[in-house]
Amino acid sequence: MTRTAIVTGGGSGIGRATAHAYAERGWGVLVVGRDAGALKDTAAGHDGIQPFSADLTEHGAPEAVAEAARQRFGRVDVLVNNAGAGVFGPLGGLDRAQVEAQVAINLVAPVMLTQAVLDDLAAAGGVVVNVSSAGSLGLRSWPHNAVYGATKAALDLLTRSWAVELGPRGIRVVGLAPGVVDTAAGVRAGMSEEDYAGFLEAMRGRVPVGRVGRPEEIAWWIVQITSPEAAYASGTVFAIDGALSVT
Repeated sequence: MTRTAIVTGGGSGIGRATAHAYAERGWGVLVVGRDAGALKDTAAGHDGIQPFSADLTEHGAPEAVAEAARQRFGRVDVLVNNAGAGVFGPLGGLDRAQVEAQVAINLVAPVMLTQAVLDDLAAAGGVVVNVSSAGSLGLRSWPHNAVYGATKAALDLLTRSWAVELGPRGIRVVGLAPGVVDTAAGVRAGMSEEDYAGFLEAMRGRVPVGRVGRPEEIAWWIVQITSPEAAYASGTVFAIDGALSVT
């Protein structure tokens, strides 16, 4: 019996690494994202990875993703809510469309997609992984990135709440909060490549382990917390950040 996962934001970074990690273990993986070309690149060389291009913020898209997984694999064991977007900017200079876009992809989309696969997950005794951010944990502030951080803090509350709601249905819900990981996310958020490189270099000096993370390291954790051996973990958000969030 082949286990299967849906991985959103699968065209690059943590999503791509996660899809590869599952495929290398013999899983079937539906990778979801907006960029069909990037998804094709993710699937290249991995027979078990199936790309599905969709904008999860559009009405009907979560249901289409769920149906695609059923059609291609017949089951859903794991949902990884990884897709996300952030835009840097201080209060007083925020564009309404950018704010709404962050809320739509970081918060509304995981709600609707998880809801769309609930029966599938219940049938499989499945797991939901909400990919959050170590930058929004605890009482930390995040100037100039507060909207993104607020959506991730809200996602953490969903993780805790869903774990209680869905536990009786046999579904586990866990969160993973990566720290600074070299995924080029800053460039996609509007930083220049030079500024992003400078940011990573500056963060190396702040992270207690002395470096930033790699997407493959986060993917390893996602695979581990969705394994049967981790069956007693639910409702917890795991910070994987080289101890930065506790400094």
